[in-house]
Amino acid sequence: MKENLIWKTNSKKKLLDCHIFNVLTAEREAPDGRKGEFVEIESPDWIVAIPWFLKDGVPYFIMEEQFRHGSESVTREFPAGLVEKGEAALEAAKREMLEETGIVGRFVELGNVCPNNAFMSNRQSFFLVTDLEKKAGQSLDPNETIDVIEVPVEEVIRDMGTGLYDNGIMMMAIGFFLRYAEAHPELRRK
Repeated sequence: MKENLIWKTNSKKKLLDCHIFNVLTAEREAPDGRKGEFVEIESPDWIVAIPWFLKDGVPYFIMEEQFRHGSESVTREFPAGLVEKGEAALEAAKREMLEETGIVGRFVELGNVCPNNAFMSNRQSFFLVTDLEKKAGQSLDPNETIDVIEVPVEEVIRDMGTGLYDNGIMMMAIGFFLRYAEAHPELRRK
């Protein structure tokens, strides 16, 4: 680690509790003595489950369509959600997928990143889910309305970042999927 780049945290203060995240200020000091105040978003870690299956020899994803309040639009996404306090990312992924789709499967962690380390401190974990099995109906939170759909993998890859696929975290998910698929070409083979 380059010590000349590390700013020391002198103090942190919570400004606002926003239910799913907190807004903080952090006073930090550079190695050369400069000081500054920085805004941070403190959030639980997040997960994304990427459910994959074959249908008539064609690779498909299970995806969700739902209204997103931030963009005031309907988006198409993989099952995703927050990691609850004391919960491991894998357990959160299994829980969210079962709640949102009623489906269980075999989970493989593809990786994790900070969604935006300029001002966020949490991690985002991505899981490929295979060997899918429908176990239950949806068990949604009171403010969720989700349609579960099947979409061919190649359509999702082609359209990611446009129209219904206007979600940066889903772009990250596709990036992790594509990297994993390089070693597992059957995930994209028709």
